[in-house]
This record gives sequence, C-alpha cells and structure tokens, in this order.
Amino acid sequence: MITKYVILFLYFFILFLIGYFASKQIKNTKDYYVGGKKLGYWVVAFSARATGESAWLLLGLTGLGAMVGISAFWVVLGEVIGVSISWFFMAEKFKRITDKYDSVTIPDYLVSRFKSTSHTLRIVAATALSVFVIIYVSAQIDATGSAFESFLGWNYFMGAILGFFIVLAYIFTGGFIAVAWSDLFQGLIMLFGLILLPIVAYFSISSDISIAQELTKLAPDFLNIWGAGGFNLLNFFTILGFAFIGLGFMGSPQLFIRFMSIKNVSEIKKGRWVAIIFTIITDSCAVLIGIYGRYLLTSLGDNPEEILGNGAQNVLPLLVEKIMPLTLIGIYIAAVLSAIMSTIDSLLVVASSAISRDFYQQIFKPNKTETALAKISRIITLVLAILALIIAMIVAALSPTRTIFWFVMFGWSGIAATFCPTIILSIFWDKFSEKGAIASMITGFLSVPLFKFGLGSLDNIGIYFENMGELGPSFILAIVVGVLVTLFFPKDKINRI
Repeated sequence: MITKYVILFLYFFILFLIGYFASKQIKNTKDYYVGGKKLGYWVVAFSARATGESAWLLLGLTGLGAMVGISAFWVVLGEVIGVSISWFFMAEKFKRITDKYDSVTIPDYLVSRFKSTSHTLRIVAATALSVFVIIYVSAQIDATGSAFESFLGWNYFMGAILGFFIVLAYIFTGGFIAVAWSDLFQGLIMLFGLILLPIVAYFSISSDISIAQELTKLAPDFLNIWGAGGFNLLNFFTILGFAFIGLGFMGSPQLFIRFMSIKNVSEIKKGRWVAIIFTIITDSCAVLIGIYGRYLLTSLGDNPEEILGNGAQNVLPLLVEKIMPLTLIGIYIAAVLSAIMSTIDSLLVVASSAISRDFYQQIFKPNKTETALAKISRIITLVLAILALIIAMIVAALSPTRTIFWFVMFGWSGIAATFCPTIILSIFWDKFSEKGAIASMITGFLSVPLFKFGLGSLDNIGIYFENMGELGPSFILAIVVGVLVTLFFPKDKINRI
C-alpha cells in the first residue's frame, strides 16, 4: 500500500510542478486560454486525445468490452473515423480562420465568422457550453471517486473530493498551458498502461487454452461482431450508437480549442498521425482489457456485473490487482486519474473562458483589464467546479446503479450535439448564417435530453432510440435544422474564407 501512495505522490507532485512552471508563462488571457497559440504538435495531439478520452476510456470502454465482447470495437471504429475527419479535413481550415479573427474561444470564433452584431450567439454558446460542461465534469468527478474506491479502498466521497482539489490546484496556477503540458504527461501514462495490461493478461493465460473457445462458453455471442443474437434491427441501432460516439470529435470546443493553440498549420500535419495512432492503440487496448478481464475474473454462470461492477466498470482495477506486480498498480491508479483529470481540467478552462470572456467581458464589461479578467476566470472556474462536484455527489447518492460509460456519454453528447454541427457547417458552408447557427445549437442542446429521457420511453420504438443513444439523432437533427433555417433566412453577405 505504501508503494501505491509513493507513486501517487510523485504523480501529483509532477502535476503541481507543471502548473508552477506554466504559471511563469502566463502574461495575458490569450496565454491563459490558448497557451499563446504557440504549442507544438506533440503537446497538442496528446492533449486533444487525453481530453477526448477521459474516464470513459479506462473505466467505461473497458467495461463495455467486458460486457459485450468484440462488438465494442464498433466504438473504436467510430472514434478513429471522427478523429481522422477532424484532423485531416477540419483542423487546418479552422486554424486559419481562427488565426485570421484572432479568436481565443469558440464563441469568439462564431461571432467573428458570422459578423454578429448582437449578443445572442455568444449567450447561446456560452450557456450551452456551461450547462453540459458541468454535467460532463460531474461525471468525471464521479469516476474519480470510483477510482479511489476501487484501487485504494477509500470512501467514494473522499476520493471524489480529493481529485476535485488536485485539478483545481494546477488549473488555477497555469491555465491552458498547464492543462496542455499535463495532458501530454498524463497521455503518456495512459498509453503505457493501456498497452502493457492486455499484453501481460495474454501471457498470463496458459498456451494450452483456447481463449476464444473459453470466452464463447462464458457468453455464446461474446465474439460476434454484431452482438448477442447476431445481426438484427435492434443490434444495428446499438452498433450505430457505438459508432456515433466518434461524432463528438468533429467540433467539440474542448478539443477544437487545441487547434487554436497550435503554432501553425504545418504542426497540424504532423500532429494528425500522433492523434490517430494514439486513438487506435488506446481504444483497441481498452476493449481487449475488458475481454481478457471477463475471461480471467469471471466463471461460467457468473453475472459479470456482480463481480466487475455496474457496466463492468471495475474490470481494469480488478485485472490490475490480479495480474500486475505491486509497483505497477500505482502506475495504473495514476493512469486512471490521468484520463479523468486531463478531461476535467480542459473542460473547466473552456467553460470558464466562455463565461468570463464571451459573456461577462464582451457583453457587460468590454473595458475590463487583462489582470481583472484573469482573476474573474479563476473565480468562475471554481464556481463551475463546485457545481459539478455537487451534481456528482447528488447523482452518486440517488443512482447507485449508474454506469460511468453512460453518465459520461450524456455530457459528451450534449456538448457535441450543440457545437459539432455548427462548427462543421461554419467551416464547410460559406452560406451558413448566424440564425442557422443559433437554431442548430439550440436544437442540439434540447435534443439530447429529449432523445435520452423522452423518446426512449415510447412503446415499441423506444428501445431503438435507447440503444442508439442520444448523440447520433441529436447531431443529425441539429444539422438539418441549421441548413433549413439558413435557407429560409439567408445572410446578406457571404463570408468567404
């Protein structure tokens, strides 16, 4: 146990050092929000991927692999496609546009892109971002408590609160620069841990045993790519839901802010391969960890959730405890916390910048000094974090059967459905109007809870919406509404880039 705590102490100490040295580079709000737009491709690529994955990768996707088997690889496919489209087809143009407008936030970019003369666009963007960021961060805090509980036997609430304070500490000191460099450090830990565990698991199984046959005994459809029962309409909608997860990489503010922060377009060309390879390796390894964990930790006739937790979300910590030496267990605690904290810090910086700069300064206090704005940003970061902590505690108390996978996915879907359709249309369609953008964002914002809590309860067809999830249909509906409103209310001048 002492070894675990020593490794954790070193991990947290490095994070604090990153925050301290990053604070020395903060000269203005551009430095605080986007690292002065001078970061290299390794930092940006790892930061984008670490932020995009979160606790969902190490606890949620591993659990999904343990529950459904190889059909979880549809998630991997969806993510690789989404990451590839964002880096190959969107990043360069987005970087050029935001540099032209000197944008430092996503609402900044949207207002400049549409030459907005009112505050409506800023208000809608900042409000939507704040609401779903709080939900998304609360899911990550929830995962922090679960991680400390699983690995160290701590009280859930104590672990969640500790993780909350650690993240706040280095965000407060170093802003986006601290976030980006800590993401690089944490991304490397995640990569190492995810690659090593399935390799050790594979070699811990006797060569005389056919893993495929044993897995089929545990669950007959475990190795069926279409899921239990083979190809049918319900499984098709489930697979669509898995693949649609990748849509969130095509415009989510916490990810696209990285494209603003990179030094130049040539760095994007290098970083795209780092991001894609990272995604393929980490996501595939996460699914394999779940599959090997199901074999090594459960027996014929067992209910996997009784042993591996709700949604099998404890499969990684249990597998680590079973097959890894004590020294490496501490590394895996750090890996899980890295996935969680790299997402929390990014989300909080993005949301606080939207409220402080895009709402408070641009609408109410345009003459606010850089120093005063930086102070206000820190206060807003604290308020948002406290709200997220409160929600996480309430959800933990009211829903003990929740799963990290779907809790995280709701927040992810809300941000993605609100912003991705608007970002996509604004980049690729010159005629896209401000009214179309506002309508698209509002549609995406409202559709996520509608599809999550409303249509899923309908008789006969509800189960298909439930299995497909809320992101895909909300995303499609937001694009359709954005296009239709633009056609009905075209802008007077085409803003060509």
